[in-house]
Amino acid sequence: MKDMKPLTKAEEQVMQALWAIGEGFIRDVMEQMPVPKPHQNTVATLLKILVDKKFVALRPVGRQHQYYPLVSKADYSKSTIGNLVKGYFGGSFSQAVSFMVEQDALSVRDLELLLKEIKGGRK
Repeated sequence: MKDMKPLTKAEEQVMQALWAIGEGFIRDVMEQMPVPKPHQNTVATLLKILVDKKFVALRPVGRQHQYYPLVSKADYSKSTIGNLVKGYFGGSFSQAVSFMVEQDALSVRDLELLLKEIKGGRK
């Protein structure tokens, strides 16, 4: 899914819960939600919105619906980070990393570990 639209904070919380369980009914999603837990009707509405946005699909099981993600957490993360870098750093990941270093959000040690990971992953 290229250029997927960002989710609202509430939609993202439902997706986080669904990614954690893989698939489930509304009650399963609610169990994974952070406290204070939203009302069941709120979760049902958010799931319907996520189905409409094609982030989630459902399958009927008796009189209930079982929900499962159509978009992986990795794909959504990649898209969200890409949009952030594009919107705030002109698409330059190096500028984004430089900004994080300047803000003390990323240490030299973190950078070294990141470089080591990158070098190890690209053989």
